[in-house]
Amino acid sequence: MNHIAPTALYQEVAERLRQRIFAHELTPGDWIDEQKLAEQYGISRTPLREALKVLAAEGLVELKPRRGCYVTEISRQDLDDIFPLMAMLEARAAVDAARRATPADIDGLQAIHERLETAAADGHIKAFFEANQAFHRRIQELSGNRWLLSVTQDLRKVLKLSRLNSLSLAGRLQQSLDEHRAILAAFAAGDAENTERLMHDHLLSGREALTRIEESARSE
Repeated sequence: MNHIAPTALYQEVAERLRQRIFAHELTPGDWIDEQKLAEQYGISRTPLREALKVLAAEGLVELKPRRGCYVTEISRQDLDDIFPLMAMLEARAAVDAARRATPADIDGLQAIHERLETAAADGHIKAFFEANQAFHRRIQELSGNRWLLSVTQDLRKVLKLSRLNSLSLAGRLQQSLDEHRAILAAFAAGDAENTERLMHDHLLSGREALTRIEESARSE
């Protein structure tokens, strides 16, 4: 593995570890072997520990006294707690964004939505997921509330720890696409209240899909 340049060392280390966690190379519950990682990256343990503090602040790892650092495990209760909060926050972002949006903003969101349409038509779940993330982030940016954006993005990082993907449920990808179409239509029409409601329901629909996946797994 290539060594890391000294510029902004701990931020670069944090990003590399973040991506490994999201890719589930480092899986929930895994112990972080600091010495092994420091040797892999060709760095001392000081910037590595600073990087782990960053990830701990994001909720991606847990620092346990005298036990070390572990990748955070996300439970069903965590999902039950996070999704209603996400629904509330993203609905607020949606209503604010719809009220502020310019024609150029609407065109930009439409362009992102076209990526969703293409991915759905091709059955590419990963591409759909990435376009979905971009769609939601853009609405949050258009809300003009940087604190709302920050909190929501941190919660979305935590959700990536889950091994479950609602889009893997039969029919969910098309359902999600239909929900995005409705959100975009309300947004483009300047119907802020309907955009808010649709976004709120869309987030809760995602949690319902995960619940069905969980129930199916338990019955097997």
